[in-house]
Amino acid sequence: MSLPTLLSQHIVRRPQRIALLQHIAEQGSITRAAKSAGLSYKAAWDAIDELNNLAQKPLVERIVGGKGGGGARLSPEGERVLRLYQRLQVLQAQVLEAAEDASDLDLLGRLMLRTSARNQLHGKVAAIEPQGRNDLIRLKVAEDLIVDAQITHDSTERLELQIGTEVVALVKAGWLDVLEIDSTETPGNNCLKGIIEKILDAEDGPCEVRITLPNGPTLCALAEPEYLRSLGLESGKAVRVEFSPSRVLLGTPL
Repeated sequence: MSLPTLLSQHIVRRPQRIALLQHIAEQGSITRAAKSAGLSYKAAWDAIDELNNLAQKPLVERIVGGKGGGGARLSPEGERVLRLYQRLQVLQAQVLEAAEDASDLDLLGRLMLRTSARNQLHGKVAAIEPQGRNDLIRLKVAEDLIVDAQITHDSTERLELQIGTEVVALVKAGWLDVLEIDSTETPGNNCLKGIIEKILDAEDGPCEVRITLPNGPTLCALAEPEYLRSLGLESGKAVRVEFSPSRVLLGTPL
């Protein structure tokens, strides 16, 4: 095995989800881009949702209708991110050449973590409210979109949170409750309204429910098929999503 190949296995792995943007630009279709990138259709949509949420502006635009039934293309913001990714590839090659030892790249790999949480929302700290040993951290995720997180005061200090700090909020799909739009809100919970974009049926277990919020972010929740049918919830329907602030995990750039 050549030295460059060996080193490339130790450096931060190629961000396949951002590389998907290149395939969308070339193929003009989510289906074809997923195949070209070696991803399933579902994994491609997961990637697009995550990228759009973290960027706060849609990176991929749908083309409705037309010859072939429509497709997809990069938004101006998506094109900008792709150019940045291409520049980072050049820098990565330079890092590989400059690394004195493979252990240097092992360290970088340990510092860059991926997470199993399906919902990753980028925002800024808008307020910090002390609550005994805990703090309620109010995040502005998008215009008129607020998410509350409850963490210990020690965590607030360790993350060096203050007004204006950029953070990523992580919420597992199983922690979200999908409810009727007019149902009674639970005091103290995050209550977000949106539209069901699609429901992905599972062979065994709960469905994945993708919910688009008013200002762009998309949430993924889990719900049993029977439950959704009992409430008449389907694609295009307005719904409400609830989750406790204690279920929101926060991360900050190193």
